[in-house]
Amino acid sequence: MTLQGHRTSVSLEAEFWTLLDEEAACQSVPCSRLVAEIDRKRGSQPLASALRVAAISIARKPPPPVLPAG
Repeated sequence: MTLQGHRTSVSLEAEFWTLLDEEAACQSVPCSRLVAEIDRKRGSQPLASALRVAAISIARKPPPPVLPAG
C-alpha cells in the first residue's frame, strides 16, 4: 500500500486484518484509508504495532445497539 506517498508493506496476523477490514466497512471507507488514518496518528510507534493496537481497540468497542423491529 502507499502511505504518505511511499510504498510500504505491513505483516499482520489475519485476525487483525479482519478487524481492520470490518471497521473500514462500518465506516464505508477502503481499508487503506483506515490504515492511512492510523498511520497519521501513530507518532513514533511502528506501523504494525499501531495497527494491532487499533484492532484491539476496535474489538473492545461495544456493539451498536439493536433497534426493535417495526
